[in-house]
Amino acid sequence: MNVHFIAIGGAAMHNLALALHHQGHTVTGSDDAIHDPSRSRLAAAGLLPGAMGWQPDRIHAGLDKVILGMHARPDNPELARAQALGLPVVSYPEYLFEAAQDKRRIVVAGSHGKTSITAMLLHVMHRLGRTPDFMVGAQLTGFDRMVRLTDAPDMLLEGDEYLSSPLDLTPKFHWYRPHLTIITGVAWDHINVFPDPDVYRAQFEEYLRRVEHGGCVVWCAEDMELKRAVEAVAPARSDIEWVPYAMPEHTLVDGTLHLKTADGPKPLQLVGSHNFLNLAGAMALAERWGVTPEEFTQAVADFSGAAGRLERRLDRTLEGGACTVFRDFAHAPSKVAATTSAIASQFADRKVVAVLELHTFSSLNPAFIPTYAGALDAADEAWVCYSPDVLAQKRLPPLDAEKVQTAFQNPSLHVTPDPAELAEAVRDAAGPNTVFLLMSSGRFEGVDLVDAIRTALD
Repeated sequence: MNVHFIAIGGAAMHNLALALHHQGHTVTGSDDAIHDPSRSRLAAAGLLPGAMGWQPDRIHAGLDKVILGMHARPDNPELARAQALGLPVVSYPEYLFEAAQDKRRIVVAGSHGKTSITAMLLHVMHRLGRTPDFMVGAQLTGFDRMVRLTDAPDMLLEGDEYLSSPLDLTPKFHWYRPHLTIITGVAWDHINVFPDPDVYRAQFEEYLRRVEHGGCVVWCAEDMELKRAVEAVAPARSDIEWVPYAMPEHTLVDGTLHLKTADGPKPLQLVGSHNFLNLAGAMALAERWGVTPEEFTQAVADFSGAAGRLERRLDRTLEGGACTVFRDFAHAPSKVAATTSAIASQFADRKVVAVLELHTFSSLNPAFIPTYAGALDAADEAWVCYSPDVLAQKRLPPLDAEKVQTAFQNPSLHVTPDPAELAEAVRDAAGPNTVFLLMSSGRFEGVDLVDAIRTALD
């Protein structure tokens, strides 16, 4: 095929482009900005656009398909050209469904933990020599691309609930129609398209209605909003196996989490007790996928997490105690609260410094920010930052730092729109017996906070 990607730089989009290129298809693409790791990976494959921006002359009648990313706007000039030529335009989830419609589809959904659980399952299946086709939203060690398309009978998909494309307002995971799925929880997000919690929860109810006949749903029984969604759908879907899961028994020994098993406690490389809840769900799903608990526990022993998901970026031994830095993709209130609490609990003998960048449309929306109330309370020192430039790009009104602090309901919270001030703050806090938790779905406006901490320790 001859395929063109509009907005090729996205996490899933560029991986799909790499997968199609690997299959031998002719792939081209456009975007108005591409950042690493997408940029370097596209460049290495010879797929990086020669110039940034939208150029309608890249669209021609010889294209077999145009794959449209959510980053593009409805008035995108390349999209207009494709429509004028009558070319088939699809979103990437629609394309993935087409590629997997004859496969058994295993989907990981939920407001948080999707990438971690998808990565965990893929790690286990790879260790057991059963690697399926897949699409994962983050780079994993040992994989050169995070979309795999072969003749494998199964496909593992990370099921995002956000919209598919500017033309296709279907939530991405509605496309996948799983045979086997796990849902981690339902916590209102994406206020720009789901204006209230009821509308948001309804997307998960519809997702459950689309599970294939005779399928299986593994779901977190500790999440009350998810419980409401399951109770709304389950009576009419007696053909589905409904499998609830909850936090497994575990212990903390010398800073390492151990899973309680029939053969005794098993140390794991996972950080954060909330990841043990993810592990319980992944194990329950894997068992329905043909993996015994014993096989799962053995295979997951060396799994330390997906890139950027509570990733240990610095661990320095100092006189008086270590200094450790974690980088996490967390941005939703429920995930921020769970991650901060988990780190504070696991490192109770250290000072925990939490830094959160408000970067998504929801997190920067004054109507949504109050849902972060208490999310950073478990930290000993907490900072929130945001960029006026990002607010302008998202066409949102300016934020008042005092109002942000009030919304978080944390009187000791520090709030700043200045990345230089934030860098200075982490340098000042760096020292023995500290743990930094850096949380953002963005890039802290290009400021390398890990390097700032490292420099302060040198």
